[in-house]
Amino acid sequence: FSQVSRQDTAQRLLDALAVLLVRLHLEGFYWGDVSLSNTLFRRDAGAFAAYIVDVETGSLYETLTAGQRHYDLDLARTNIIGELMDLQAGDMIDPEVDPVEIGDDLVARYEELWEALTSSERFSADERWRVSARIERLNKLGFDVGELEITTDLDGTTLSIRPKVVDAGHHSRRLLRLTGIDAQENQARRLLNDLDQFRADTEQQAEEEEFVAHEWLKDQYEPVVRAIPRSMRSKLEPPEFFHEVLEHKWFLSEQAGVDVSLDDTVRHYILNELIHRPDEKSLVTTETSALPIVEA
Repeated sequence: FSQVSRQDTAQRLLDALAVLLVRLHLEGFYWGDVSLSNTLFRRDAGAFAAYIVDVETGSLYETLTAGQRHYDLDLARTNIIGELMDLQAGDMIDPEVDPVEIGDDLVARYEELWEALTSSERFSADERWRVSARIERLNKLGFDVGELEITTDLDGTTLSIRPKVVDAGHHSRRLLRLTGIDAQENQARRLLNDLDQFRADTEQQAEEEEFVAHEWLKDQYEPVVRAIPRSMRSKLEPPEFFHEVLEHKWFLSEQAGVDVSLDDTVRHYILNELIHRPDEKSLVTTETSALPIVEA
């Protein structure tokens, strides 16, 4: 922690710890001594992951009670605040850092994540748009979907999500590797969410990720992009168009209360939204006199 210079990096480390604690509690494991010194943080291709390295005080149960979870969480808060104070006393972290605030923030992140992951949500097969809403809530908490599972039974559909904390640029790199689509980070995040949902909808969680990505590209992305009339292709770049279609699909589905098809969404978006968009402006020239002058 003393080597971390950026506040957002430190926050992602704590987010990774919150994810670890939630996952342990979901498995019925009571840690009993949550602390930074008992946690291994690893960075792998932009993703942060936290691992428990000392289980001497731990116990495994069928399930944990709310009291056991909150006691473990309170220990985490107390230990982390103390460790950060020790680092400050040794001039190893910024003296302006508020250890109590960081400890409180860990608790808040845990509680938000626990609620987002464990709150009961059932919906019918024609309400798949609600999956996007659930994923977006996780995104707003700063977490991404590492694993998405949708199961169907006689009573309806059940949703299960596994979170992951990732570093900047992760989504663009992953999307480019899987599909060859070169997109901005937020665009890539949205497209990958749709890819993960497609994988769950088609029950291909056990298939190779590259295989499913190829199928998604062929069946989902390319038909949508090809639907843009030639006269309108200068209005939006393909990844941005697909992103806006997905947003429009969620909006239409929420209004209708049922899942609106992608084909219907594309037609509605082109006729009611895209047609009114101005063309994106670009400057292509070799004349330096055409470039804007910025004074230092």
